[in-house]
Amino acid sequence: MNTPETAPLERTVPTESAGQRLDQALAKLFPEFSRSRLQAWIRSGLALVDGVAHKRPRDPVQGGECIQLKPIYEISGAPKAQEIPLSIAHEDADLLVINKPAGLVVHPGAGNRDRTLVNALLHRFPELSGIPRAGLVHRLDKDTTGLLLVARKLSTHKALVALLAEREIHRQYAAIVVGRIIAGGFVDAPIGRHPKNRTHMAVVQRGRASLTHYRVQQHFPAHTLLSLALESGRTHQIRVHMSHIGHPLLGDPAYGRRLHIPPGASNELEQALRTFHRQALHACALEFEHPGTAKNLRIEAPLPADMQALLNVLGEADKRA
Repeated sequence: MNTPETAPLERTVPTESAGQRLDQALAKLFPEFSRSRLQAWIRSGLALVDGVAHKRPRDPVQGGECIQLKPIYEISGAPKAQEIPLSIAHEDADLLVINKPAGLVVHPGAGNRDRTLVNALLHRFPELSGIPRAGLVHRLDKDTTGLLLVARKLSTHKALVALLAEREIHRQYAAIVVGRIIAGGFVDAPIGRHPKNRTHMAVVQRGRASLTHYRVQQHFPAHTLLSLALESGRTHQIRVHMSHIGHPLLGDPAYGRRLHIPPGASNELEQALRTFHRQALHACALEFEHPGTAKNLRIEAPLPADMQALLNVLGEADKRA
């Protein structure tokens, strides 16, 4: 068990907080911490009220008490720092934006205990060990490329998680899908665990509300380049939604269909389609209000080389069609 500690923090409960629950009062005194985290510390005896541990978050305060809080960040089976190259699209004192390559798992888990993005972040930025998920605010699938947001401070992490929950972090994706889509639109369909294959997601009646918008960027004889935006962040959302409307992502090993070679395809196109073994999906832009500066921040990442090369081949096929 790894338990990074910080020095105790002291605050005085203002008189206007009289009668409030202890956890409510602490949430106002320590806004950099989430209420659930404060409740956990109260129950663990880490919040002293006039020198006495109160282990019930619902206990009322009277106003004027001295609060001593001792933050401890418990990380069970903490991942180890490992030197892994990182592509940083943006860096400042509050946050980072990482441009993740294909093949890099974001979080350690079953079958991927190390060599993940978290391991890389802990090596490059050791201070992230005291922040949940090493500061990561959201995630991408192993073989999806593109931008990921990382908080460098606990207060920034809390603020960014709140922005994400309020749908104020705008995420834009580029994807190559199978088939020709004539015009843009949206998919509004609930997503939940697949009823038979528990490692997959699916559109299911009792799933969580999910909405994906898409716009056509370029047509090809048997494929379409799309720009997509999410109003929710369900697991595999874009992959599931596009498969649901009959246009799965090219190369998607989980939600794709059997490889189709268009009639009259050149040897170059056939080879390109047969050797593209990941979902053609890239998180190309992030836009949000920076918690530290209150200014709008937009970060963009160009298409990775493999997707760009595939588009070049598809474009040549389009010229010959």
